[in-house]
Amino acid sequence: MTDTPRPARSAMRWLPLAVVALLGVLLAAGIWLSSQPNREALPSPLIGKPAPRFELPVLHEAGRLMSSEALEGAPYLLNVWGSWCPECRVEHPVLTRFAETKRVRVIGYNWKDEHADAMRWLEQYGNPYWVVLVDYDSTAALDWGIYGAPETFLVDAKGIVRWKHVGAVTDAIVRDELTPLLDRIEAEGDAR
Repeated sequence: MTDTPRPARSAMRWLPLAVVALLGVLLAAGIWLSSQPNREALPSPLIGKPAPRFELPVLHEAGRLMSSEALEGAPYLLNVWGSWCPECRVEHPVLTRFAETKRVRVIGYNWKDEHADAMRWLEQYGNPYWVVLVDYDSTAALDWGIYGAPETFLVDAKGIVRWKHVGAVTDAIVRDELTPLLDRIEAEGDAR
């Protein structure tokens, strides 16, 4: 005769099955969550608030700095990119087409890149940007809450952050999110 009571031995027999079932539920939940649209979007605490102040070097003009104040007065799209970023290459043709519309200034924000690598990348793929700012040491990136590339922000003429997108900008995002928001911003400006 054994010391272990029979019900406890029976429960131990079901433990591996319970663990497998729990893992299955967690896996199914993960798959479901990953299929949701905009799953990578993190709410930005900057939306509706003044854009962080900065003064950053201009990639193509050694010694020149550009400040956030210099960009105020007209809306702009700030696109965070790097030559090391594969998704930046995916969105680049979309940003180029959008920049060609001249709807707003598209500002490049080159992040965590070597100067020569950034220049080579723009020479190879084209430069759709009105100006390219450089944040070599990520000081301004912290203020903007940037944690990866690509990320894109829309800042209105008064310097208020109106929109943020994490990941590659697509034609659908330009059509369904960015353009309608620009239409609203322009209508608000006309109403004042």
